[in-house]
Amino acid sequence: MDKATFELMQLPYAADALEPVISAATIGFHHGKHLQAYVGNLNTLTYGTPFEGMELVDIVCKSEGGILNNAGQILNHEMYFAQFTSPKADNCPEGKLAEAIERDFGSFDAFKSEFQKAGATLFGSGWVWLSADKAGKLVITQETNAANPVQRGLKPLLTFDVWEHAYYLDYQNRRPDHLAALWQIVDWNVVNQRYDA
Repeated sequence: MDKATFELMQLPYAADALEPVISAATIGFHHGKHLQAYVGNLNTLTYGTPFEGMELVDIVCKSEGGILNNAGQILNHEMYFAQFTSPKADNCPEGKLAEAIERDFGSFDAFKSEFQKAGATLFGSGWVWLSADKAGKLVITQETNAANPVQRGLKPLLTFDVWEHAYYLDYQNRRPDHLAALWQIVDWNVVNQRYDA
């Protein structure tokens, strides 16, 4: 292979910046091993194909099989890792996104409860997402394996990873506890920017 089209994203924070919600050890495995593997796999699978050099979103919407699985995991993980910041007490959205959450779910607490339930009840591996439809209405979806809401014509805003590698070192089999803790580290500025884009 002459060159790598896709590269491992750089984290916008130190590996220990999300502790105690997500440990540096989990970040090391999740970002440094799992995501790195998807990047390497996608470079190998797309080399010399029409997908080489294509935008990730386009690959996810147009491919299937191994290419889709690896491209989807990269897209999902890049959105996931980019949306976090150091833990904050009483962390909540503001502005237009906060208004939309209130409008579509009744309250931020009601939204959190519904989002956590969707993440906790997703069988097997996958992701829970907050997205906006074409009319701007907010929806929560469960996506299995490497799927992404863009495949449904939605604009993805926020995601929690419910693959075991995202939480098992820190929470063992307590997925609901992991989901409940993640609200402390959501960078709502990033999510707001996605909503406004």
